[in-house]
Amino acid sequence: MTDFEEIIHRRGLPRVGQTVRSKDYGTLWRVMEEKEVWQTIANDPRTGETRMVPAIYLSYWKVREDEPPGVGKMMGFIYTLLDNTFALHWEIAS
Repeated sequence: MTDFEEIIHRRGLPRVGQTVRSKDYGTLWRVMEEKEVWQTIANDPRTGETRMVPAIYLSYWKVREDEPPGVGKMMGFIYTLLDNTFALHWEIAS
């Protein structure tokens, strides 16, 4: 399993095409894009060198009955093994 696959598996991230619900607002969002990226984290405390970790970027489209997919509000977030933000703010709806 690659580092990127481990992030998806351990963080319970949705796949492209799945719908998620915002725990904060109850709105539905569809996952439109998934990319493997690198996220900068705090510099190494001993050397001061910049550090990066593998991450997954997910792009979301706000589901609306009156708009085709990809038209309207979109947003994206980066997830790593170092945070638990997906579970705090989202739940997989389908």
